[in-house]
Amino acid sequence: MTPAGREHRPAFSSRRLLLLGLASLPLTALAASVIGGKNSPPTSIDLGMMGMTLFGGLALFLYGMEQMATALKAVAGDRMKNILARLTTNRFMGVVTGAFVTAVIQSSSVTTVLVVGFITAGLLSFAQSIGIIMGANIGTTITAQIIAFKVTKIALLIIAVGFAALFISKNERIRHYGAITMGLGLVFFGMNVMSDGMSPLRSYPPFLDFMTQLENPILGILVAAAFTALIQSSSATTGIIIVMAGQGLITLPAGIALIFGSNIGTCVTALLAAIGKPREALRAAVVHVLFNVAGVLLWLGFIPLLAEIVTWLSPSHPDMTGNARLAAEVPRQIANAHSLFNIANTFIFVWFTGQLARLVEWLVPDRPLEEEELLARPKYLDEELLTTPSLALDRVRLEIEHMGETVNKMLDRIMPAILSGDRLALRNVARLDDRVDTLYAATIEYLGKISKQSLSDSQMDQFLRLMNATNELENIGDTIETNLVVLGNERIDQQVAISKPTQKVLKGFHHSVAEAVGSAIASVARNDEALARSVIGMKREIDRLADSAALHQAQRLVAEEPNRIPAYTIEMDIIEKLKRIYYFAKRMAKTVLNDHTGEKSEAA
Repeated sequence: MTPAGREHRPAFSSRRLLLLGLASLPLTALAASVIGGKNSPPTSIDLGMMGMTLFGGLALFLYGMEQMATALKAVAGDRMKNILARLTTNRFMGVVTGAFVTAVIQSSSVTTVLVVGFITAGLLSFAQSIGIIMGANIGTTITAQIIAFKVTKIALLIIAVGFAALFISKNERIRHYGAITMGLGLVFFGMNVMSDGMSPLRSYPPFLDFMTQLENPILGILVAAAFTALIQSSSATTGIIIVMAGQGLITLPAGIALIFGSNIGTCVTALLAAIGKPREALRAAVVHVLFNVAGVLLWLGFIPLLAEIVTWLSPSHPDMTGNARLAAEVPRQIANAHSLFNIANTFIFVWFTGQLARLVEWLVPDRPLEEEELLARPKYLDEELLTTPSLALDRVRLEIEHMGETVNKMLDRIMPAILSGDRLALRNVARLDDRVDTLYAATIEYLGKISKQSLSDSQMDQFLRLMNATNELENIGDTIETNLVVLGNERIDQQVAISKPTQKVLKGFHHSVAEAVGSAIASVARNDEALARSVIGMKREIDRLADSAALHQAQRLVAEEPNRIPAYTIEMDIIEKLKRIYYFAKRMAKTVLNDHTGEKSEAA
């Protein structure tokens, strides 16, 4: 779920690198060839070498951004999650929090994914989340601010310092800071390579003619929107725009139009990422689209005014003239325009979060309950979080709770079906296990992907605990489907009637087991040790109830009722299977305890 765009992708596939290379041409060599056409004068620049330099610089830039973002998320992932979790109902605090979290972890995608998770879990309303999504847009502007600092001359020194910290130190935290520093150095070095590649364009007439056409804001917005949608990285677009400005190739109004276009282009990624995801994710994507498009339309007629404001705010170099002055002033002005544009839009639209929420809920209505019931798919397992294992592991906890909802439903329905239901009721319970199996397979697959990341000792411990908890929960579903449903069918086949007193005893025992299962699931989802200990502490009560039920059955064995022996066998098997379900619930609860206390596991 990445409604705020994918500024930082977890991996660079060969296909995406090819797209990056091809997509970098429209703003450079391809623009020149298209504008010049077949009848253009012979080129005076080596387009192949320039394209290779631009592609290589862009690859270094994106790799540096990715490395920096990954290390930042590793350092600050847990804290950022906790900050978001403590959000109040104040929409302005939501904006500030969304901006701060996104600025730190350098990924509005991760921020928005976390917010969608809180909405789905009922911890945050959709209206409250809009302020955070708006704030995330502000947080992403830190990328432009970083890029606008002209420290490319010491880029290699920054890389060297980061490399030393990353590969010499054995301290994990220092290594993360080394990765951040090295990533920042690669960003600046990539910019320097791109800048060198673009320098011949300063005197290339076809390209300069094309840049002149970008003074038309509509064309500038369309070009940048298409470019950003194609490469799925607003950071790359921003970087290229600022590099071009640093070469004196574009004016401030043209740069602002291109920035506007990148804001719209990243919405395409948001919508594509939301396809097939829960309604909350699609709504978050629609909020992002409406907010960005409305903001661009609002400011479209005021680009000259925005240019005047940022010119006044930004450092000037009156001692320079021509392209040299443009190169010295425009990069910082574009970065400031990017920040001011998003801050102003947020301030304007934050007053209308309630109305915007109602509009989006109208545009993206809830599915009918029957359709939602049929959708056996994970709600929380988002691929975007895999590069931040601490956050991905928390999503597994939420998915276990989601899977547990179906297991609890099976457990609630099985006892009436066994005691007095028909075959249809038993089949309906068995069908629910198909949903459990689907969610189990998805969760295990997601855990497998997490295991391929670089995990700390603490994260590896959490990984193993969650793997065990998932297996125990699936065992409960299988026990209901393969054992208790079979006992219900045996009761029908043998025409056994279970007496009212026996039903009362079995229902009481079942109620306690169901309570233990529910508490075990909740303890894993919330990582609640106190709740886990309460589940383990129920063992004595469960044993007492099981013994009492067995004694009742022994007393009923001599009752003069038809099919008393088959009834006794089925009833004792029900007790045994319920005890087994509690055993799995207790083992689930034990995965939460850090000190591994609790009674020793006994054989079922």
